[in-house]
Amino acid sequence: RVGAAGKRLHTARSRNDQVALDVRLYLRRECNSVYSLVTELIGVLCKKAEKYADAVMPGYTHMQRAQPITFGHHLLAYAEMLLRDRERIADAQRRMNYCPLGSCALAGTTYNTDREMTAETLGFTGPMLNSLDGVSDRDFCMELASALSILMVHLSRFSEEIILWCSWEFKFVELDDAFSTGSSIMPQKKNPDITELIRGKTGRVFGDLMTLLTMMKGLPLAYNKDMQEDKEAIFDAFDTVKICLTTFIPMLDTMTALPENMRKAAAGGFINATDCADYLVGKGLPFRDAYKATGEIVALCIKKGLTLETLPLEEYKKICDLFDDGVYDAINLDKCVNGRTSLGGPAPQNVPIR
Repeated sequence: RVGAAGKRLHTARSRNDQVALDVRLYLRRECNSVYSLVTELIGVLCKKAEKYADAVMPGYTHMQRAQPITFGHHLLAYAEMLLRDRERIADAQRRMNYCPLGSCALAGTTYNTDREMTAETLGFTGPMLNSLDGVSDRDFCMELASALSILMVHLSRFSEEIILWCSWEFKFVELDDAFSTGSSIMPQKKNPDITELIRGKTGRVFGDLMTLLTMMKGLPLAYNKDMQEDKEAIFDAFDTVKICLTTFIPMLDTMTALPENMRKAAAGGFINATDCADYLVGKGLPFRDAYKATGEIVALCIKKGLTLETLPLEEYKKICDLFDDGVYDAINLDKCVNGRTSLGGPAPQNVPIR
């Protein structure tokens, strides 16, 4: 027992500033945990992207095959999203890292306390400069919940794609048995449960954000009991994000890509039509005319049950006499992808650069 000294611990302290302090200390640690997990996930994505830098697949718009890309390029799109997520979390953590201790109930104290020393000892950038704001600010909870919600949007979008890719309609990837389940009645089923759960839990994190925004929107200064609800919402948001990341990382790491199926899908859908038009542009035809001529060729292919690669040259020439044998090289899928060397493009050599 400390005795009289212990009775002095509450001098120049209030539950209001102590709770505000404790929440910041806890969330600062949680930010570090999520930051590390996101960094680990980015590492797995980059490793996979390099492995499949030249695995040609269809790129989609409106859920329809659009242009040829590579699986590595597709994966790096999510790495870019996660890099922004990591930056948002770090940025919110920097703004949060100011110490409310010494604000007391709302109006500071008459005791000669050294708030600068307290803030430095606890690892903060400095003390909060307004005692009312010190005890009533929960911006950091809302900002972090917003950053976590955006992170969950990205995990949910990726999960949705993996769910599609696992289906027999696509069959671009195969999940390890540890991250999928069977059916109680259909023996052929292999369900991507982890990704479905992550997609569902995204709504839960959104709900945590809405709880915080709604709780704070009508509160006068300074502290109000409504603010007790902050902890359940922001703690749940962090717990949910961490469990989603913790399962997503090994699931992605053990996921097997099926490049032959991706290539087969890329061979259909006329995703090299833009390259066909660009070939005509290279021959001196204005792009709008090249676009129109290529559209007519695609329509002819559909009518005859052919692809751009199998349509005879004489049929090309009936629509535009600028075509020659070089068109078949121009619409080759590997050439289509390898030629897109512009910064940010899907050419395989761009993957190691990023």
